[in-house]
Amino acid sequence: MKEGFRQSMAWLHTWSGLLVCWVLLLIFCAGTTSYYREEVSLWMRPELHAAAAGGVAPAAAAEVALAVLGQRALQAERWSVTLPGERNPATRIGWSNPPKPGAEKQSRRARFKSELLDPASGAVIAAPRETRGGEFFYRLHFDLHYMPVIWARWLVGFCAMFMLVSIVSGVITHKRIFKDLFTFRPGKGQRSWLDAHNVTAVLALPYHLMITYTGLVTLMFLYMPVGVSAAYKDNGDAFFDEAFPRFERNVKASGQRVPLTPLRPLLEQAERRWGTAAGAIAVSFPGDANATVTLTRPQGAALSHQRATLHFDGATGALLGSGGEQPAPAAATQGVMVGLHLAHFAGPLLRALFFVSGLAGCAMVATGALLWAVKSRQKQAKALAAGARRSVGLWLVEALNIGAIAGLPIAYAAYFWANRLLPVALPQRPDQEIACFFAAWGAAAALALLRPTRAMWRWQLGAGALLFAGLPLLNLGGAHLGRTLFQNGASAVAGFDLTALLFALALGYAARRMGRPRAARPTQAAAPAQPPRREAA
Repeated sequence: MKEGFRQSMAWLHTWSGLLVCWVLLLIFCAGTTSYYREEVSLWMRPELHAAAAGGVAPAAAAEVALAVLGQRALQAERWSVTLPGERNPATRIGWSNPPKPGAEKQSRRARFKSELLDPASGAVIAAPRETRGGEFFYRLHFDLHYMPVIWARWLVGFCAMFMLVSIVSGVITHKRIFKDLFTFRPGKGQRSWLDAHNVTAVLALPYHLMITYTGLVTLMFLYMPVGVSAAYKDNGDAFFDEAFPRFERNVKASGQRVPLTPLRPLLEQAERRWGTAAGAIAVSFPGDANATVTLTRPQGAALSHQRATLHFDGATGALLGSGGEQPAPAAATQGVMVGLHLAHFAGPLLRALFFVSGLAGCAMVATGALLWAVKSRQKQAKALAAGARRSVGLWLVEALNIGAIAGLPIAYAAYFWANRLLPVALPQRPDQEIACFFAAWGAAAALALLRPTRAMWRWQLGAGALLFAGLPLLNLGGAHLGRTLFQNGASAVAGFDLTALLFALALGYAARRMGRPRAARPTQAAAPAQPPRREAA
């Protein structure tokens, strides 16, 4: 190594971060949004805003849902009920109809129907508009879009590995890493961008390490399949059956009609066992002598992503078995890693802390990309002052920075605006909303490539600010801030609108700062006049 170890780590930190920073920014932004995907989905379904104001006990909601299913889907092969919770205001019921004569090859998905119910009355909620809601951002952060899923996950894993290398090399590079946490010098050009990068990186360093490592572990069976294939040859299913055992009752419908056992005692038994109410119910062969009732524990405060289940005889109510309550050590470790990454266990305050840490990660990636451009421009300052053109590399990085950093908020806002402006009955409506997201982002990137200037920064940041500021206005006819701020159960809708306003203020402030002319560098003060030297005679 011609250079020292620390200098080599600095080079590795720079390039491992720069080469994938724009994809990483998308992953970080979408992943951070996913912490509130249920709340985003609720905001994007205004038809459910009224249901969010009520609160019904899980047992009562379950009895109402099963009564509706008994009337509407008595001949179904399977019922499913997702009970309302703190973040899901409505009850979702689903049922799988038996295949029609001559259509035995029809897929189970094609035979599945679902509806949303008012938890208290059981009335079917007016079909909410079709939308991917927050689920789009969750899938975007590891499946991307418009490309095969396997390729996307390999690309995301590749970028995550670069991110991990960049974090470790950055820790080695910075001698005063903890001092940098308390150092920020505004208005100092390159020094300010470096301080901002250091502060956002060190402030949430444990989070950055955790989220990057657990993201890789989440897909470890895709990235490192050799161990499983070496031990189990070509029978990968056997590995998953042993590592993640599931309760299975291999019976078929008997054809003998028997009333379904009362559900309330089963729910009470599950609550005594778990210390929390069940979150979902599934009934196989409802009304049959071989019916099975499965209760699934909600994610709740459990750190592991794996959810315990209890299985009961649907005719007698006898407990048949359980699953996921005492997983094997390897399975428990994997469940904790996934749980840490998704943060389903987090309460309101901890979820907010995860969200802020995710925003710090977005800022860390963005300031790193901007810092590289500032350094490169300073290296070319003399040539640029003499009238030369900037290098192709600098031009490309500055254009991509504008398109990714300033254009991404425009894409987000366009997605939310499309949710309200597109006709409700539009065919393939969720795909059209997503198309608006990428069309807006593509337009911002194309404009940035044409004119990667300071004025373009100001224009795109200002456009993002205006679009976000207008989002709360879309609720004026219904659950507007004047109502949701003081209405029980409507905090998710109010929180979305307030967050949109905060982002509008932040983007507007950034656009205003970009509108200011660059401060002229202070010139070095003239040296005091020296007294004339006396000539020697």
